[in-house]
Amino acid sequence: MTGWPFLTALTLTPLAGGLVTLFACRHCATTARRVAIGFGLAALLQALALLALFDPASPRMQFPEEHRWIPGLNVHYALGVDGLGFLMVLLAAFVVPMAQFLARDIPDRPHVFHGLVLLLQAGLFGAFTALNFFHWFIFWELSLIPAYFLIKLWGGRDRMAAATQFFVYTLVGSVTLLLGFQAIYLATSSFDFQVLGRMGGTGELARELGRLHLGPITGPNLVLVVFAAVLLGFAVKIPLVPFHTWLPSAYAEAPTSVTLILTGAMSKMGLYGLLRIVLPFFPDQMREALTPLLWLALGTIVLSACAAFAQKDLKRMLAYSSVNHLGYCLLGAFALVQPTGAEARWALERSAALSGVLLQMFNHGITAAALFCFVGFIERRSGGARGLDDFGGLRQAAPVLAGLMGIATFASIGLPGLNGFVGEFLIFKGVFGLTPWAAAVATLGLLVTAVFLLTFMLRVFHGPLDDRWKAFPDLSVSERLIVLPAVGLMFLLGLWPRIVLDLLNTTVVQMASWAAK
Repeated sequence: MTGWPFLTALTLTPLAGGLVTLFACRHCATTARRVAIGFGLAALLQALALLALFDPASPRMQFPEEHRWIPGLNVHYALGVDGLGFLMVLLAAFVVPMAQFLARDIPDRPHVFHGLVLLLQAGLFGAFTALNFFHWFIFWELSLIPAYFLIKLWGGRDRMAAATQFFVYTLVGSVTLLLGFQAIYLATSSFDFQVLGRMGGTGELARELGRLHLGPITGPNLVLVVFAAVLLGFAVKIPLVPFHTWLPSAYAEAPTSVTLILTGAMSKMGLYGLLRIVLPFFPDQMREALTPLLWLALGTIVLSACAAFAQKDLKRMLAYSSVNHLGYCLLGAFALVQPTGAEARWALERSAALSGVLLQMFNHGITAAALFCFVGFIERRSGGARGLDDFGGLRQAAPVLAGLMGIATFASIGLPGLNGFVGEFLIFKGVFGLTPWAAAVATLGLLVTAVFLLTFMLRVFHGPLDDRWKAFPDLSVSERLIVLPAVGLMFLLGLWPRIVLDLLNTTVVQMASWAAK
């Protein structure tokens, strides 16, 4: 290692905080919560400090750390971030404290709850900064284990089934990833993401895989099998339809503060893996499978929007809405490998689509986290009610709640002036230039999304006020402070998206070149 290990320190902060909260704060719920929030805010401050040191113009991985770990297996402890990785680190650092403040009334074993939340954040930081598969996979799994127990131990009535489904799906994805990378290692003797990315771009990775003999599968067929195995591992995590069925149950049954982390930060791990691993490793294989991949992305957009429209439970509706919004990111990512000519305009279209994907990943994390936070406020005031037909006219009793949630809802719809618009616009701009037919079909998702979110606002906040909710309290000062940073970011990124796009320009140019052919 050279210099101060910034990224190691960032990852160790929530890891140490989780262990301290678990083992040293067992006898006082207030102390456990305060200690956990302190470590969460410390991680946020570290991430913001790194923002001041981050050089957007550098094409290299920044804050690099490397140490020989297991020389016999060519395993290195290697860390570094580019624009993509650093943006995801900022997102995880922002979302977790928001969830911690929301989870102020966990009655059962609060020290365990808050400790697991910090361990989950450590897993996120480790996965977004690791540059070696061996090290990365440890943190990938570390993030799954706390999430499983947070759903199982503090979830709703059907938490056992939801946690089991979450575990089974993610386990299958992890197994396929592990098997795929074992084949890659056998072919190349390397776990290094940067080395393998360069080999993928030149076609050397596919040639080396093609020389393996693993039973009856050899040559180009083996390359496609390994590509499919790695892609499946991330498709489950995103999730890509039809591998999404675990998500609505997990989001609905998890405590709302945990759902906030799942949708705000953890769902981005799959997209991060798609862009960090699948795109540079297997650009030719993605190109061969482009048409079915585009249809899967379109299904993720349109079918999940229709499913959200049919929901009566607010958390399940927002869960399907989350799948819908991530579908646009998938569409933009898949469209990058569309075969084109060498003219400069195609590079511009790819850059627009990829910029939109990265920006939308960040924007969705902020907006979806805020929406689930508002649902948590509603649940807390209504004794657990969250049905679409349980309310009506709440704007009269809680105008601040209605106004702030309305801003988050319109940001999710993509209203100009709010953060959701810019990311979606760039995605559609790029995708329309690369694959016009896919962009045209995807607009159906925009229409259905607007209909069900406006219907939600109408049914919950407008109309006559039910007598049950005449004493419905508005947001307290502390609750307003929880959501105001997210609402402020919705306006800031909607009016001044360059604050994020400038961090990404160099990364976007590099990644777009991987997909070009």
